Amino acid sequence: MEPPHPRAPRDPSALLALYDRQMRRGARPEGPDCRVERVGDVVRAAGPADAWNGVLWSGLGGPDTDTDAAVAAQIDHYRAAGLSFEWKLYGYDTPADLGDRLRAAGFTAGEPETLMAAEAAALPRDVPLPEGVELRAVTDEAGVRQVVEVHERAFGTDSASLGRRLLDRLATDPDGVAAVVALAHGEPVSAARLELHPGTDFAGLWGGGTVEGRRGRGLYRALVSHRARIAADRGHRYVQVDAAPTSRPILRRLGFLELTTTTPYTYEV
Repeated sequence: MEPPHPRAPRDPSALLALYDRQMRRGARPEGPDCRVERVGDVVRAAGPADAWNGVLWSGLGGPDTDTDAAVAAQIDHYRAAGLSFEWKLYGYDTPADLGDRLRAAGFTAGEPETLMAAEAAALPRDVPLPEGVELRAVTDEAGVRQVVEVHERAFGTDSASLGRRLLDRLATDPDGVAAVVALAHGEPVSAARLELHPGTDFAGLWGGGTVEGRRGRGLYRALVSHRARIAADRGHRYVQVDAAPTSRPILRRLGFLELTTTTPYTYEV
């Protein structure tokens, strides 16, 4: 493993504890008609079908906790609402076999990612763009369509729900999200968004994707730098990302620290 970037925060355990306290236990609603609920040893997000619905934090595994019953209660809650949902499992969550219990209850595990974070102001502020490429802020429906186009080409998935969520956020909470698209001679080739969390130290980097044929040219680094600058300017000390294996080496070189793993477990109703 490469040594930490010299400007990176030096204590990953303290940074993880801060993230756990602010972004998981103290999570706040994201988007219109969304809410965060704490029920027993679970913190969960609930909202419309297009919103992210799921378990953000759990404190299971104690001697007086029936883990399987707590899992079943979440299934019953979301099933009653007619909502598929995600249980976002982190590497330090308890009990240690919670992932096995989720699978036994009918969840499907996604690909593990790595939670990484860095000081926003310490990241490079000006990363050169390839010739002919410009970054454009996404502020309207046309820009959202470009983001959706990039995501569908980059990831091969239907991103219509992402587009609807982004449009809702721009209309109702424009200070809570910042999206950007990279245009190569007018063609959308890369896109990403920044989720801002007022009252916390963190802003989240999400959805960074580049279409095939444009990768390996610094666009991902440029979008990270662009969003980190926005986060720092708006008073957030750290930026965090759930990094795929392909992104982790780039982020590490930029100065991000690896804090833990995170795995999405999805339940379809």
